[in-house]
Amino acid sequence: QVQLVESGGGSVQAGGSLRITCAASGRSFSRYAMGWFRQAPGKEREFLSGISRSGNSTFYADSVKGRFTISRDNAKSMAYLQMNSLLPEDTAVYYCAAKEGYGGGYSHRSAYDYWGQGTQVTVSS
Repeated sequence: QVQLVESGGGSVQAGGSLRITCAASGRSFSRYAMGWFRQAPGKEREFLSGISRSGNSTFYADSVKGRFTISRDNAKSMAYLQMNSLLPEDTAVYYCAAKEGYGGGYSHRSAYDYWGQGTQVTVSS
């Protein structure tokens, strides 16, 4: 089992940047693929990005491709989401998630076994 804690959210103006982090504890971090999702009020939780166990493969939703970058540091048991050129529509609670299995892809919520509590990101125009 792994515990996930997000941090680094906050308020930023449109066009700005934020880096949110996901600290993992418990079982070996490198056994989990990781993903980032977000959920805005009244909307479904949305896939943003995923990264393989080694970090060699990354995946992005079209809505964030070219603006967001996912990374991980297995030695530190950390995952990151660098967010640039932020837009007001990026306002949401951001969640990291850990995926133990090898099936199900990266974009489906049901593929993930563990979730953090979320961190709020607010982008003002």
